[in-house]
Amino acid sequence: MFGDSVFGDRRTGMPGAPGDMWNALDQLRSAFTHKSPPRASRGDVRLAVLTLLAERPMHGYQIINEIEQRSAGAWKPSPGSVYPTLQLLADEGLVRAETEAGRKTYSLTEEGQETVAASEPWAPQGQGPEHRGDALRGLSKAGMDVAQAAAQVGRSGSPEQIRQAERELAQLRRKLYAILAQD
Repeated sequence: MFGDSVFGDRRTGMPGAPGDMWNALDQLRSAFTHKSPPRASRGDVRLAVLTLLAERPMHGYQIINEIEQRSAGAWKPSPGSVYPTLQLLADEGLVRAETEAGRKTYSLTEEGQETVAASEPWAPQGQGPEHRGDALRGLSKAGMDVAQAAAQVGRSGSPEQIRQAERELAQLRRKLYAILAQD
């Protein structure tokens, strides 16, 4: 993200055009304003499916829509995660599928009913959407602060300082991805 357009030409150390710096800042800002639903951690789809089927039999798209409604739109699992989960639960003997009007409807078996935990699997990590928004705003501000500091190094730093800043930003990027990898 902070390639030659922000820090200038790496070979000569000459700063890039001033407009390039602002374009990079705009790209960073847009990365934080794009709203995407939070990803569910492993196991949440399974627990959500079991919890919903404990209430009544449903087909896959009913399950997806119910999770989306109960999470106030914060979580909408894809069919690519729900249908394989249903198949796995059927293989484990926790749900059974019956075809009604050309559609598979799933319900819990006795063993499935014993497995269901009384919880709200669609509530993101025990925090409401308002907590996520606060955290996202804090992250956005921190990202903008880093981008502004990087731009300042690009404008005022020596070629060696610019190269050092690039190494630090690469290290920071790796650390941020490592946070997501923790599960």
